[in-house]
Amino acid sequence: MPRSHDHLFECRLVWTGGSHGPTAAYDGYDRGYRVDVEGKPPLHGSAAPAFRGDGALHNPEDLLMAALSACHCLSYLALAARAKVLVLGYEDRATGTMSTIDGKIRFREVILHPKVWVARGTDLARARAMHHDAHEECFIASSVNFPVENQPEILERDV
Repeated sequence: MPRSHDHLFECRLVWTGGSHGPTAAYDGYDRGYRVDVEGKPPLHGSAAPAFRGDGALHNPEDLLMAALSACHCLSYLALAARAKVLVLGYEDRATGTMSTIDGKIRFREVILHPKVWVARGTDLARARAMHHDAHEECFIASSVNFPVENQPEILERDV
């Protein structure tokens, strides 16, 4: 049973590739799946092309990168709102590297490249430093066992 400060998240994954045949051979089975989260549109995915999946669909690696990027963004925006820093725009280009480490393929690192537009006159050093705090507050970055770095760019523009 969850404790009072626990937050429960649930999803249902269905392997949709089975409709194309069973896992008779590693090279030949369909890696398609669907993730259902109650009340939300289904998410269709596959393995990454490097692992014989459908490159037109999201793969688990894409989703992990998206989760890290989105969590950092939301943490940063929350900090900015509390600090009265006017963020006018935010985008990120995340890059992740997977390598064989200790005989297993795993993420070695993820680097976020957030580009943030703030109101002209904002303390740019403070706006940049808030990325460190956002990293510390990010639930997803705190949950992975590889480094998640960020290399922010802070730009000013008129409100």
